[in-house]
Amino acid sequence: MLVNVLFFSILVAALGLWAWRIRDHRADRAAMQRLAAAQPAAPACFDPAMVADLPEPARRYFLYTIQPDTPLHTVADITMAGRFGMGTKANPNYLDMTARQTLAMPAGFVWEMCAKRGLVRLSGSDSERWTRFWLMGLLPVARMGGDADHRRSAFGRYVAEAVFWTPAAVLPGPGVQWSLVDANCARLTVRHKGLEQSVDLTVAPDGQPVEVRFERWSNANPAKVHRRQPFGGTLSAFRAFDGFRLPTHVEAGNFFGTDQYFPFFVADVTNIDFL
Repeated sequence: MLVNVLFFSILVAALGLWAWRIRDHRADRAAMQRLAAAQPAAPACFDPAMVADLPEPARRYFLYTIQPDTPLHTVADITMAGRFGMGTKANPNYLDMTARQTLAMPAGFVWEMCAKRGLVRLSGSDSERWTRFWLMGLLPVARMGGDADHRRSAFGRYVAEAVFWTPAAVLPGPGVQWSLVDANCARLTVRHKGLEQSVDLTVAPDGQPVEVRFERWSNANPAKVHRRQPFGGTLSAFRAFDGFRLPTHVEAGNFFGTDQYFPFFVADVTNIDFL
């Protein structure tokens, strides 16, 4: 009798966790559809005159990443594979990763990821609203979000990613400004619903983006305290996608530019679809 009760209790618990995981999947899909709906139905097309008055590095960046007459789609669906580090510089503890992301700056993003090493499986999603990951598809190991710290940290992430994956979203306009840092670096500043994030973009002489760096609001530090700290990465392997020239290899991590940096995010893009 006791064995039957124990078995039944385990079965009920497993079914409850499975239903919880399904709800997460449905929330991911609903959020992706909401963000995809932000895509302009009949966008304007790129004209180099739109960026003629920008600081020289920013102007070169736009002329490199957007071909003339390209429809200015601002929402992208991105698929990728690579490695995701769960450890430290001394022991990165990389897992093999595949992921899909809907990116819609300034509204938000959803990044769905599945990672594995040996028998270990980690899956879940990250967005401007939540971070939630599951071990082996059934055990919740991280559930965060819904507060000002998470929203501010996420905003930094997807503003920076918009610089290299959805350049039409960072063209100058309401809430979007560019300023000069030096001959090969320009600073993007985005303001949206009480949030503000600046990102420094370094470009090659031909305008190809090679590096992004910014001060991100994060608690990824030994003290586990939210604070502004360096974040950034490098961009390479550019390919053409519907009139945009975008990087398909990205390496990024905390404390970029310091001796503590290691790229916990190493991604090779397999496709970028402007929906």
